[in-house]
Amino acid sequence: MDKLKSVLSGEESRQEDRNILQIVNEASTLGWGTRIKGFIACFVVGAACTVLGVCMLFLPRIGLTLFIVFYTFGNICALCSTMFLMGPMKQLKRMCDKTRALATTIMITCLVLTLCAAFWWKNFGLALLFCILQILSFSWYSLSYIPCAREAIMKAVAICMK
Repeated sequence: MDKLKSVLSGEESRQEDRNILQIVNEASTLGWGTRIKGFIACFVVGAACTVLGVCMLFLPRIGLTLFIVFYTFGNICALCSTMFLMGPMKQLKRMCDKTRALATTIMITCLVLTLCAAFWWKNFGLALLFCILQILSFSWYSLSYIPCAREAIMKAVAICMK
């Protein structure tokens, strides 16, 4: 019946012009209440993983490895939580904006390099360096969503450097 309605209304030709991402996006729309619940749940899981990772840091031998895993997973969850608010496609488009592209690239690179340094290269000093860079890049990325925040911080740093 829906097919007949779309043919009679002339919408069929418009539906054929859509790409797969548009079809998936329309099929996966969530209500506002569900989006808020998903955001809160994902953000709480991310924050809990981050705190748990910091607590694991004090365990002997495996503490640093657990810290790196939980901290990185917490950052990924926190980043994904905003996808519930905007939708995944809009979030990805905003992440690739010219004002955020560099911050996004550095942030994702630091997430990957942290895990590589911990598990593949087994260099925990480098992994900690990448964790610190994760904090800085995630903060810089987050500031890009606040109007004029980056410029204000750069002016404050310039004043402090004088």
